[in-house]
Amino acid sequence: MLMAVEAPLRPEVAEPRAAFASLLQVAGDYLALLKPKIILLLVVTELSAMIVAARGWPRPELLIGALLGGSMAAGGAGAVNCWFDRDIDQLMPRTRRRAIAAGRIAPAAGLAYGISVGLAGVALIAATTNVLAAALALAGGLVYVFVYTVWLKRSTTQNIVIGGAAGAFPPLVGWAAATGSLTPLAWVMFAIIFFWTPPHFWALALLLSKQYSAAKVPMLPVVAGEDRTRRSILFYTVLLSVISLVPVVWLGPIYAVSCIALDGGFLALAVRATRRQDGASAVALFHYSLAYLALLFIAAAIASAVRL
Repeated sequence: MLMAVEAPLRPEVAEPRAAFASLLQVAGDYLALLKPKIILLLVVTELSAMIVAARGWPRPELLIGALLGGSMAAGGAGAVNCWFDRDIDQLMPRTRRRAIAAGRIAPAAGLAYGISVGLAGVALIAATTNVLAAALALAGGLVYVFVYTVWLKRSTTQNIVIGGAAGAFPPLVGWAAATGSLTPLAWVMFAIIFFWTPPHFWALALLLSKQYSAAKVPMLPVVAGEDRTRRSILFYTVLLSVISLVPVVWLGPIYAVSCIALDGGFLALAVRATRRQDGASAVALFHYSLAYLALLFIAAAIASAVRL
């Protein structure tokens, strides 16, 4: 049987293609340093808070400046995290392919990139919205880098509980960008993410406990065991369910119904994870927690807009 054989590319064609592929790889590596999957969820919470604060769509320049700047500020902090954690990232299958850990980006270049992107994001927020929103974005990045990454992550099982506050800043940034101030509801939205973070991340930590142990990172299941971790997940899920109902005071029945339904699912999965003690229940809880936070904040935005 005859088989077609592809002719080799001529050098003048092959070399530009290889150069373009290499450029795409480098661009992809630098983009990945910003942790875009995490940023997407942060953008949802920031945008929702802006809509609630403005009681509708904010002005386009505020919206673009706050969301783009917030993404850059958070992404820059994520890149600095990759720089600082490059040693333990090399020890974990989940993270060893990150560009700095794998040696595709030089540590100094990754650090400079993260700082530059983060500060540019803060400057963009200041230029397009206000100084309060910019200061909050800067504070969130500093908490993530210095409180969580540098101080807590390698020293205590409470790393996620305390350091998780960094991920709760986007609603404050969005609220301040839209109004120039903060209200009790803005702080409640902050608290929702704060109490959401432990059950969300500990579900992942249950699945990766051996990797964290190998890297000597004292995540709760590594130090205290799976039983205590699962009980702690349930405890924080109950707290989250209580805190998440507080915005009903401002947002009314649409948010109330959505919140009760979402909390019911979260609690059911947390109870199942506590009873079953298996990986499948932890996987289900982790993925549900991602959808939960996005849908809860979207429900808040819709409820606020409908109440006009």
